[in-house]
Amino acid sequence: MADGPWTPLMVEERLEEAANVMKRLPPVKVQGYYTLWPQYRYEFADLVGQDPPKTRLPPPSPHSITRMDEAMEWLRWLEPDDAKLLWARAERTPWKGICAQFGMSRATAHRHWQYAMVVIAWRLNGKRVSSKQSRNAVLERARFRLDQSW
Repeated sequence: MADGPWTPLMVEERLEEAANVMKRLPPVKVQGYYTLWPQYRYEFADLVGQDPPKTRLPPPSPHSITRMDEAMEWLRWLEPDDAKLLWARAERTPWKGICAQFGMSRATAHRHWQYAMVVIAWRLNGKRVSSKQSRNAVLERARFRLDQSW
């Protein structure tokens, strides 16, 4: 998947990229409905006082959509609450909103986020996370390995 070993920072960047690609996808529309009315031509006087149309970024490339799909698969390795927290953070939701949504303190939410990043990085590097270890033990082990540069 990558040239070198994956780090939590690389996982974070890929998930943020996936969230940005998701925002750039075209909106979903109901198919089968159409109108026979002609297109209305606005004159300048009609446009005065109206909000300008929303501008959108161009649609993402097929390669970036493939990378987004790959990153979305990583979320299946986590518990549902951790995956939702990780995705909310990738969408740049403020910690205050995340804490209110999940009903936990800022420190606890940050620990859950760190743990999820470490689990994904380890899985991408071909390692398993023991279910018998506590989250704190996994994070301490990951910090030690980060200091040793994985």
